[in-house]
Amino acid sequence: MTRAIMLRRLLAPLVTTLVLTSPGVTAEARSAPGHRGPDRAENEIGNRPGNQAVDRRGPWTGTWEAAPSGTVPALPGASIRDVVHTSVGGRAARVRLSNRLGTRPLQLGSVTLALQRPGEPRSPRAVAGSMRTVTFAGAGSVTVPAGRDVVSDPVALPVPADSNLLVSVHTPADSGPATYHRSALQANFVAPRGDRTAEESGAAYTTTVGDWYYVTGVDVLGPAAGSVVALGDSITDGTGSSFDANHRWPDRLSARLRDLPAYRRPGVLNAGIAGNRVLLAGRGPSALTRLDTDVFSRAGVRTMIVLEGVNDLKGTPERRDPRALVNAYRLVVRRAHARGIRVIGATITPYGGHVAYTPAREAVRQAVNTAIRSRRIFDAVADFDATVRDPARPSRILPAYDPGDHLHFNDAGMRALADTIDLRSLLAKAPGR
Repeated sequence: MTRAIMLRRLLAPLVTTLVLTSPGVTAEARSAPGHRGPDRAENEIGNRPGNQAVDRRGPWTGTWEAAPSGTVPALPGASIRDVVHTSVGGRAARVRLSNRLGTRPLQLGSVTLALQRPGEPRSPRAVAGSMRTVTFAGAGSVTVPAGRDVVSDPVALPVPADSNLLVSVHTPADSGPATYHRSALQANFVAPRGDRTAEESGAAYTTTVGDWYYVTGVDVLGPAAGSVVALGDSITDGTGSSFDANHRWPDRLSARLRDLPAYRRPGVLNAGIAGNRVLLAGRGPSALTRLDTDVFSRAGVRTMIVLEGVNDLKGTPERRDPRALVNAYRLVVRRAHARGIRVIGATITPYGGHVAYTPAREAVRQAVNTAIRSRRIFDAVADFDATVRDPARPSRILPAYDPGDHLHFNDAGMRALADTIDLRSLLAKAPGR
């Protein structure tokens, strides 16, 4: 045996160990507070067993997100097929799964990624030949510690922009409360028994649910110009818009960007949680405490849009001093700027006629909006209030945009919000970049 052959045999196990273990380490690091998300060097982690070769050139960009909002009972022994809608495309993908709000280690027996059959938004059927096994540090299964997130290895699946993906997970055991996103406004599917993650037909997925289980994000490898994160409450989450239609205002914003060349178009990520507040936890962690996990940890973030505050004004306990919200906004901006992220602030929209409306709360809303418009808190302002208010009754939404509850927005209202955002400001360089 020559010395060269002996050296290769000695080095082979070491190289294999490095390739298989380092992604798992970075997956844990990504969930740590303050982590900005993976850079280009971190992304060059090699090809995985069971997948085709992945071209590693170019940065990762977030194409879809759902912020964890709470927990529900687990579905032991079931397979869950989540349907997610991309904003930008790429030549490969990776999946983000979460046990962030769980209390016990989460066992995922298998995970797959596929394209949903076009024109079937309420179907669990996959495009033939598109089903891919998702691996984690080379393994087909993974255990996610309580309070943590995990990011998969690259998956060699070309992902079109503006398309639906199927993320299927099998949970073989009862891992305790399941981290989920309530109110997906999207039909998702459950196969009650067995590992059905690789099933293209979807025939076993006989139960429909309106929540996203475990999956919190999808990134793509391609030419996209970074990503934009919409941090918000139920208005951003899409309440009031049509089911299975992707008519939330961040979806509408993504649609406005379709005509841009791929290298200039950013991904649009929806970090809205219905009932969310800026200052206090309620439905989901407060906006201030979820910046690290729902914004800064995402891939390629260049801009954040903040529409939060109405639940602080009308919730219990209510915030009566506008300075509390203004100071919180300033903190959000400082933390974003420290990471090179530009921040657009949206004015709080009217809710006159809603059961929680009072003249005193309206006065606070007006004071906060005045501060947003005039005090240079944000890098730019999207004046949603001015766009959607009724000129005859400025404390109310225009009837054409009101789904009936006088707080949220129908499809036309969601489009109006998206059209308010100045694209030049959205695509401008962030401070320090």
